[in-house]
Amino acid sequence: MPDPTAPTTGRRALITGITGQDGSYLAELLLAKGYRVHGLIRRASTFNTGRIDHLYQDPHDPDARLFLHYGDLTDASRLVTLVDKIRPDEVYHLGAQSHVRVSFDEPEYTGNTTGVGTTRLLEAIRMVGVDCRFYQASSSEMFGATPPPQNERTLFYPRSPYGAAKLYGYWIARNYREGHGLYAVNGILFNHESPRRGETFVTRKIARAAARIALGIDRDVYLGNLDAVRDWGYAPEYVEGMWRMLQADEPTDYVLATGTAYTVRDFARFCFEHVGLDWHDHVRFDESYLRPTEVDALIGDASRAEEVLGWKARVLPPELARIMVDAELELEKSGGPLVRSVDAR
Repeated sequence: MPDPTAPTTGRRALITGITGQDGSYLAELLLAKGYRVHGLIRRASTFNTGRIDHLYQDPHDPDARLFLHYGDLTDASRLVTLVDKIRPDEVYHLGAQSHVRVSFDEPEYTGNTTGVGTTRLLEAIRMVGVDCRFYQASSSEMFGATPPPQNERTLFYPRSPYGAAKLYGYWIARNYREGHGLYAVNGILFNHESPRRGETFVTRKIARAAARIALGIDRDVYLGNLDAVRDWGYAPEYVEGMWRMLQADEPTDYVLATGTAYTVRDFARFCFEHVGLDWHDHVRFDESYLRPTEVDALIGDASRAEEVLGWKARVLPPELARIMVDAELELEKSGGPLVRSVDAR
């Protein structure tokens, strides 16, 4: 099993999707371990770096260890240039169009970024010839309609463009591992949430609604399928698992999950009970949130990760719901976060 106390000072890591939930927690973890962290961000007319603003360092500071670079997973030449410039020891590929419901509306874009974008990055590493370890953010959505529990040997049956794109990324990472000898691993992560989750994702949406309703700001929240069963974990624990995967002696693929099963209805109950409310009084149904093809149940078996990596989920959904609602209450009372610009090169 990898040694979590092994020295890491001086290592260089490249994170795609650094402005997302997982990217921000991973950046925190790696900086705490002494890494020099490089993040890929997309240029936009508005700044979307709120999750990493607290980590920001002026690139002119001689002690700076966080560096941001403009780039896009659809631009292969830019990826080659950045990989050659940074020459990372570890690459964490988290960037994607990651919303399952949105992938039905934007299937081509999802495939181009979430699927083929992985090929572009792997090919950049191969072309440059950099000796690095590669983490591919795979997803439990690849299992789709296959009955639970699901582990590394379970057959895949994706039920969304997102799941299909992630499956492409999974297999292309394995091909580069087996065909080109690249140290590449697939982290098949089941749902993992936190206060940094995007507001359109169902757990954050519910937690935010419970807090705002308790404070008298809103009255109702509209949801889709309340019967979907999911295995929800805590994102900061899962990024620790990502790091451990790249410290193992040999590259292989791992499921990260809690092994628990709760419905969306259960999560709503946990959140509303935490603020002394009955969810029945505030949750409304909206069929527009239903997927054309539903995934009924995702429940992971993370035995391999525990045995090989020494990784085990500690925070389970009832506690996760409390953490997220408390964060929303604090956010509303403080007036919300301030977002500033950062200097990307």
